[in-house]
Amino acid sequence: MKMDGKLPGFLALLAGCASVLAADYEMRLREEIEESPGRFRTVESREKWKPSETAVIVCDMWDLHHCKNAVTRAVQLAPRMNALLAAAREKGSLIIHAPSSCMQFYENHPARKRAQSAPDAGNIPEGIEQWMTWLDKREEAAGYPIDHSDGGEDDDPREHAEWAEKLKAMGRNPGAPWTRQLGLLDIDKRKDAITDSGRENWNLLEQHDIRNVILVGVHTNMCVLGRPFGLRQMARNGKNVVLMRDLTDTMYNPAMPPKVSHFAGNDLIVNHVEKYVCPTVTSDQILGGAPHHFAADSRKHIVFLIGEREYETEKTLPRFVSKYLTPSFRTTFVFADSEGASRNKFHGIEAIRDADLLFVSVRRRALPEGDLKLLRDYVQEGKPVMGIRTASHAFSLRGKPVPPGHAVWEKWDAEVIGGNYTGHHGNALATAVRSTEEGLHFLGDKTPFQFRSGGSLYINNPSRPGQEILLSGKVAGIDRPEPLAWTFKRSDGGKTFYTSLGHVSDFEQESFIKILRRAIDWCFE
Repeated sequence: MKMDGKLPGFLALLAGCASVLAADYEMRLREEIEESPGRFRTVESREKWKPSETAVIVCDMWDLHHCKNAVTRAVQLAPRMNALLAAAREKGSLIIHAPSSCMQFYENHPARKRAQSAPDAGNIPEGIEQWMTWLDKREEAAGYPIDHSDGGEDDDPREHAEWAEKLKAMGRNPGAPWTRQLGLLDIDKRKDAITDSGRENWNLLEQHDIRNVILVGVHTNMCVLGRPFGLRQMARNGKNVVLMRDLTDTMYNPAMPPKVSHFAGNDLIVNHVEKYVCPTVTSDQILGGAPHHFAADSRKHIVFLIGEREYETEKTLPRFVSKYLTPSFRTTFVFADSEGASRNKFHGIEAIRDADLLFVSVRRRALPEGDLKLLRDYVQEGKPVMGIRTASHAFSLRGKPVPPGHAVWEKWDAEVIGGNYTGHHGNALATAVRSTEEGLHFLGDKTPFQFRSGGSLYINNPSRPGQEILLSGKVAGIDRPEPLAWTFKRSDGGKTFYTSLGHVSDFEQESFIKILRRAIDWCFE
């Protein structure tokens, strides 16, 4: 993210660096890019970070907290976070533990002394010891998307009172009971550092030639953003800083505006970070597997599998999610590389294991055999599937050779989508879209609608058993309309919604958005 020239471009992160090693981190940076005033779109960039030039800072993962629920969530974060720290440490990254106001506990710890003995850097930034409330005027003008003016505690009042009494009985200050970092996080005496000082932190980063900083810990809307070693200070002073969004939490009480769940509030803060401060990443990019999520987050999880070049769904679908699905659902985007030998690799596809709905926008990719098995297992469990446009021929190479170690699913269209795709009518022919009686019933709306689609009309006749057509389309010169959207009852017991719409301009049609949004609800009925 560029901010008045203060931050280096992330895409030029490693310009001039030594050759990339096999152990480099394959980082996928997600950020929100402003297209016009008040309008953002989600983008991803991929970069390689040298572990030796990367530090992980652990922010305020205290042993105790005045909010009981905050303690519960920190304990849930700790195992995955500890695994992340171990993996990063093994690869040669610097681990800095920053449990603020707890330095007395560690006064004789080798990791504490390591931070204190780091030589003064010759480029100490002005104000590095200060809490930073806003990065710039843009962020300040936007303000926070949640109201945490009450402190953000989300405990039940009775349980909170009992928790305060328990802290008193332990001899702790109920308002600030922390004395050390959570014991579930290992501190390596030989390699790690401990500090809550902005100056000491900067000295460590410069001593180790650290260019890249990953922040984990709590709480995002307060300490992670504002501390002297936090996101804003690192961004302002030129470090390539990211928030690891699945290993953080927010202080937010759902009783306060915008009155969404705690976890939806957490997502809103992550979006704020991506818009105004820095990109974000997830722990699976270093550890593999699926990103962490909190056990109490009961929102349905939608995984978007995106791998096509023609219709820009890597832009339109994140925009759709941001406008219509956040914060009601938990969403994960799994993107494939667009070109080259890795075009069949979907980064983070393991998220399918945790999906409640799989949304597919893919065109002619052969998956690695293990990844295709993940997909088959998901479908065979009878879980819902949604697809748009090229999803009907997502995993078919149309007779082309399959790369070694990869596999296709030629019957995906028939077995999962419920379609009969055999090509499309001419690109120059405008498609007239009309709702069917079944479609009006599906939408709960008795008013027929029609619009013109910007994309060519797919040929999907004849229909299949189990298919209920919701939209139909016609072009000049054909008598029989083609099915454009339908629901499908699969033989595995699951259900699918599919539409061959999905052109960029289709997302500007209110009726198209309405049927997509209704289809998502239908998948969970």
